[in-house]
Amino acid sequence: MPLIAPSILAADFANLERDVKMINASAADWFHLDVMDGVFVPNISFGMPVIEAIQRHATKPLDVHLMIVQPERYIETFRKLGAGVISVHLEACTHLHRTLQQIHATGAQAGVAINPHTSVDLLEDVLNDIDLVCVMSVNPGFGGQKFIERTYDKVRRLSELIQKTGSKAKIEIDGGVNSENASKLLAAGADVLVAGNFVFSAANPLEVIARLKGQQMA
Repeated sequence: MPLIAPSILAADFANLERDVKMINASAADWFHLDVMDGVFVPNISFGMPVIEAIQRHATKPLDVHLMIVQPERYIETFRKLGAGVISVHLEACTHLHRTLQQIHATGAQAGVAINPHTSVDLLEDVLNDIDLVCVMSVNPGFGGQKFIERTYDKVRRLSELIQKTGSKAKIEIDGGVNSENASKLLAAGADVLVAGNFVFSAANPLEVIARLKGQQMA
């Protein structure tokens, strides 16, 4: 069964504690937290105080996705705030291997996110140092975008590379995940599905999460 990571970016921030407790009670596995700085991506989301507030109520791991420049400056801080998985963008890291070592030194799992234009082949030399590859299936920065169909091919290629290198990295899909593409993504090799608007705009988010988890997508 896939891991399901609802994206808090799509939650109701006026009722954040309510939505966090809903995820706690759901079949979801992780909280996905998108941190945006307005520099690496053209949007600003939330930072340390919000994550600290979420951590106080969350009973499941925090999957923190840093869409920021110079992420190495904040690795230890996000770990102290409760991040179990910390993902940095390949495009934002001049010394990616060093940053992965830095994440592991904190005790967190190390993730690498790649933008839609970035080839998965660029990860081959560090795949054995990565716990999670976050494949962006939309352009990073905003929720509610249309899923990029090329993602299926990228996931299949990445799955081949993981097997070739003997890596244990999981493949996470972030952007536009819904009932129409979830099963196809898993068939291509995905392990973790991030879902934002698809979950939080639903009349019954608990049911939507359960269906994603069990793949009862009819």
